[in-house]
Amino acid sequence: MLPRLSLSGIDKTYGSTQVLHGVSLTVRPGEVHGLLGENGAGKSTLLNVLSGVIRADGGVIRIDGKPVTIASPRDATAAGIAMIHQELQQVPELSVAQNIFLGGAMRRFGGLLVDRSAQEAEARRLLAPLDANIDVAAPVRSLRVAKRQIVEIAKALRSNARIIAMDEPTSSLTPNEFERLVQVVANLAAQGVSIIYVSHKMDEVFRLCSQATILRDGRLVGQVPIPETGVGQVIELMVGRDLATASHHRFATNQKVLTVQGLARGRAVQDASFVLHAGEVLGIAGLVGAGRTELLRLIAGVDSADTGSVMIDGQPVAAGPRARIRAGFGLVPEERKRDGIIRHRPVTTNIGLPALRRFSRLGMIRKGLLKARSEELMREVGLRPLDVSRPIGSFSGGNQQKAIIGRWLASNTRIYLFDEPTRGIDVGAKAEIYDLIERLASEGRAVIVVSSELPEVIRVSDRVLVMREGRISATLGPGLPDGEITEANIARAAIPSS
Repeated sequence: MLPRLSLSGIDKTYGSTQVLHGVSLTVRPGEVHGLLGENGAGKSTLLNVLSGVIRADGGVIRIDGKPVTIASPRDATAAGIAMIHQELQQVPELSVAQNIFLGGAMRRFGGLLVDRSAQEAEARRLLAPLDANIDVAAPVRSLRVAKRQIVEIAKALRSNARIIAMDEPTSSLTPNEFERLVQVVANLAAQGVSIIYVSHKMDEVFRLCSQATILRDGRLVGQVPIPETGVGQVIELMVGRDLATASHHRFATNQKVLTVQGLARGRAVQDASFVLHAGEVLGIAGLVGAGRTELLRLIAGVDSADTGSVMIDGQPVAAGPRARIRAGFGLVPEERKRDGIIRHRPVTTNIGLPALRRFSRLGMIRKGLLKARSEELMREVGLRPLDVSRPIGSFSGGNQQKAIIGRWLASNTRIYLFDEPTRGIDVGAKAEIYDLIERLASEGRAVIVVSSELPEVIRVSDRVLVMREGRISATLGPGLPDGEITEANIARAAIPSS
């Protein structure tokens, strides 16, 4: 059987930097094929070549054995290739049917008018095997991310796509939504559609994929059969080194730094009380919607509490983000691109935001001092490449996260609030973030980590608060009445009894 897709010797250079070095990839009909590598390994560039966003400098693309030229997205669509981006390419105000037919509306009366009823009927037909419950007349903005992804898949099928590339499709999905995506992918594969699946989550890759191509620094380093390959072997190929499973080192002291008492906001957070110690990493676990992020935002002063108090060293802290920053709080938000950075400004600007007074004289920013301090901090956290003049949005997610952490290091922060610190980050950068959290604790800083990944919560935490329906339902840790920090104990406390 001929491969559905074959890429051979794909090269791409930007200026003096070669980002793809003779990369090859082969995908069979009906195969779910993982494309793996750290951020910056070349995955996105390769997908951009395949989808016609950029043109390769060299190499050959074959579909069903025949060479094709892909110089634009239109060429890719004509060749049967569809791309489902991590940030969905949709018009939120338009309906589901209108989004499915973007760029190729069905028309009547000689093309004078859009045939909306025909579009909606065809949209229902396309969605029927994927999710028949989606209302084709509803605006896309009214749908959850999982259903919006299914709309994108329907759009790909409308254009008769035989190859669908999915870039981090589960970064914002709940476990139940992921299970639905598993069924959709399996159905597509059974129909002979080839899937290229990009994900940093190894459990997903090993659940869905039969083969994987692994890139490192723009080069092909392995093509492996997933069922016959261990997770450790795949990760070692990705990062070029062995990432041994590390254990958390306990640095907690008896010094109370943060006291939260009776904090509440509507039904989202109700009567939250706890103490955080110097050198302690406190995890917060719970289901989506349990109130974890809302609690962190109240502590950081981003949102206003209805009742309750926040104290540092026994002294109340005024409300509002400015007062909390001055008191020593630093928030690393869940939505990194939306809430954590100014994408088009350089790393230096992003680092200096909370502490501009430290880098100013007579109201003027001392750019030389800010750059020197930024370079020092970014060397400390391992920013790659070490270029603080580049726009922060041009860096990978892991490096953006390092820069945000560096921002709070520049502010002499005492209490670090991490919300989903490794979402969308590759395994190598994830290990580096864990090391940074441990280093902060070893230096006597106090750290709170909210995470949806139970292994992550267990890996980094000294104690874990479990939230359920806006309330703290259990406190887990060595010798505590609610039990040790285990997945079973977290799940028991997180899931409502009825």
